[in-house]
Amino acid sequence: MGSPIKPGRYFLSGNIASAEAAILAGCRFYAGYPITPSSDLMEHLARRFPQVGGILVQMEDEIGSIAAAIGAAWTGAKAMTATSGPGLSLMAENIGFAAMTETPLVIVDVMRGGPSTGQPTIASQGDVMQARWGSHGDYEIIALSPNSVQEYFDLTIKAFNLAEEYRVPVLVLSDAEIAHMVESIVVPEDVEVVYRETYPAGVRVPRPFEAKCDDCVPPFPVFGRGNKVHVTGLTHDERGYPDTVSPETHSRLVWRLVNKIRKNADRIADVEVLNPDADVLIVSYGIASRSVYAAVKAGRAGLFRPRVLWPFPERRFAEVVEGKKVAVVEMNTGQYFYEVERLALKHGAESVHLMPRLGGAHPKPREVVDFVGGLGGGA
Repeated sequence: MGSPIKPGRYFLSGNIASAEAAILAGCRFYAGYPITPSSDLMEHLARRFPQVGGILVQMEDEIGSIAAAIGAAWTGAKAMTATSGPGLSLMAENIGFAAMTETPLVIVDVMRGGPSTGQPTIASQGDVMQARWGSHGDYEIIALSPNSVQEYFDLTIKAFNLAEEYRVPVLVLSDAEIAHMVESIVVPEDVEVVYRETYPAGVRVPRPFEAKCDDCVPPFPVFGRGNKVHVTGLTHDERGYPDTVSPETHSRLVWRLVNKIRKNADRIADVEVLNPDADVLIVSYGIASRSVYAAVKAGRAGLFRPRVLWPFPERRFAEVVEGKKVAVVEMNTGQYFYEVERLALKHGAESVHLMPRLGGAHPKPREVVDFVGGLGGGA
């Protein structure tokens, strides 16, 4: 396998599929630190990168890992790292730095039970709010949620494309089950691969952070190509120069960072909707959503499953939620529930209910069917 994975059918684990997808998407730099249950993704890339001209560095910790990936991205490379919850916590400050400097970057977070060391080998969905608000200040990033090995492959490619298009960190929220389960996947003949818009080599860029509109993404000035640019995590003007005391400068910058995601939320959205006319609508994602299909198949409920968790697909949700009883099925104490509840009631839902699971105990299909039945769903 001296080249990116070829079209065809494969039998792969989730982490290996994600690693191969990263290579196919053009990733050629990885910096990471081993942490269960993401380590085999890094181990696979350590074998594959020498074959495809990539560079992999094992750093001293997760702080160094994301810092190295950010640096590589500014040399023009597609860069990524992978971790789990405790490592994501260590990356939080540099996630904010990447958002502020508009650095395209992919972070795979293989979620496990927490807080702290928690359950290193057990699946959880406890990082959902951290993915959105893990760093301080006002910013928007993108988080994806696969529920199969096929989607883990597809959404890793999508993550790189979104990172390149919007110059933003993108998280892939996997979990211990999807990372290690082995399933059949299909690598299609045609795979869309997006590359960031860059300035020509040698061109002086006097205003590298100036966009054509208030919610647009400026072209990328690549280090080492003569596009001289000052990059800082401080509030900066369109030239990249620090300006930390001007309310106007800070407001103009932060609103653009936020709006380039919020105003494109409908384009970014990716949702599976099944049986939308049912009285009960289940919102679920990732590994937990696989147990929901039983209730849908039995005709007891509909399913609203975001593959892109953040930004929340509000417009699509509003189209199907009015008058419904909404049930949220997730493996935490209700992290996605609060956003679902807010928007469901805003758009006319009858009521909103939570079916939480902790400790790596997946919701069983029968439990979901019974829960929906208790809400009056189905026959």
